[in-house]
Amino acid sequence: MATPVSQLQKPNVDNIIELFQLELNTKMHGISQTYYFHNGVSSNNDVNLIFNNIEYVRMPIEASGFEYNGKQLPRPTLKISNILGTITTILLTLPQGLEGAKVTRIRTLRQFIDNTNFTGGEILLEDGSNILQEDGTAINLESGINPFGTPDPTATFPDEVFFIDRKAAENRAVVEFELAASFDLQGVRLPKRQILPQDFPGVGSFF
Repeated sequence: MATPVSQLQKPNVDNIIELFQLELNTKMHGISQTYYFHNGVSSNNDVNLIFNNIEYVRMPIEASGFEYNGKQLPRPTLKISNILGTITTILLTLPQGLEGAKVTRIRTLRQFIDNTNFTGGEILLEDGSNILQEDGTAINLESGINPFGTPDPTATFPDEVFFIDRKAAENRAVVEFELAASFDLQGVRLPKRQILPQDFPGVGSFF
């Protein structure tokens, strides 16, 4: 069943789940592999998150600059925590770096993530307190059931696809990348095509 558009038009910011896919390709990076991350915000626990049966590893990520101002294409920045050395480890295996890697930002709402994210038990608020019933007892949830809604892998905002243009900064705490649209990459030009008579049979002569 299709998800009502109204649920995605004016969502509660606290309910938005932000997911990222980082895709390497054999031609540019010598390996075909996809990494899945989520920023840990609005999940039920500080753990990995499952969406559409795909596991997204929890990692502090700060994404900004995706908005289009109507004048020029956005060039977002992606700051990824490097405290565990995960990104540095990936970079060390790629002599040419992550330039050209495809980055897809997927956003959905908490009520649409997979049931397997929920282990049951008491619901805790941000301050650590319980959500209570009218009789004052804590609400206990059934394991394996999303208490916020019905999982729906199709209920997402439009995917935002960019490519890593360059590494802007790297230290022990964070790695920052600048992203660009596919036809806005530095040094990339739209391919030219020579028009030949056989492309347009019967049209006449070409000059």
